Amino acid sequence: MFSSNSVRFAGVALTLAVAGFALAPTQGFAERTVTVGGAPMYPSKNIVENAANSKDHTTLVAAVKAAGLVDTLEGAGPFTVFAPTNEAFKKLPAGTVESLVKPENKPTLTKILTYHVVPGRLSVQELADMVDKGGGKAMLKTVEGDGLTVMRKGNRHLTLTDDKGDVAMITIADVFQANGVIHVVNSVMLP
Repeated sequence: MFSSNSVRFAGVALTLAVAGFALAPTQGFAERTVTVGGAPMYPSKNIVENAANSKDHTTLVAAVKAAGLVDTLEGAGPFTVFAPTNEAFKKLPAGTVESLVKPENKPTLTKILTYHVVPGRLSVQELADMVDKGGGKAMLKTVEGDGLTVMRKGNRHLTLTDDKGDVAMITIADVFQANGVIHVVNSVMLP
């Protein structure tokens, strides 16, 4: 016979399973994963370890390697990364990506990639709260040094606007990592 505490615990576990959370054991604790690009993103792994498994981020991972940023994004952080998908990179003019990953264009590639990174671990709720407190928008200073503007699109989505006025939407939020959080975006932001 179960005690009332064990029944409540079982009910919590059932509630989590019904809510659609994927649970995977790690170091004796349940770990909430988010699937991105067909692969589970584990909060116990770092940004690079997880992104390397996403089939939707192969271009981003190749660019991070070409820019020499792997060690940085595997570091302690924490970082908030707005991660453009392969489809986002395809929106750039033809030949742009191929040109950017050439060794002679490493400074430009590094500038673009670090424009997608903000110091700290900012959840989508924290970003939304910043937008609300800012009267409809929040300014983020990127690692690159320039700013991104966060705004709402309707009640459910947050967007980023770069310094040139281009807009990206956060399509998958709160992919927590050991050293930060990833928010998947549908466009490449340019400083």
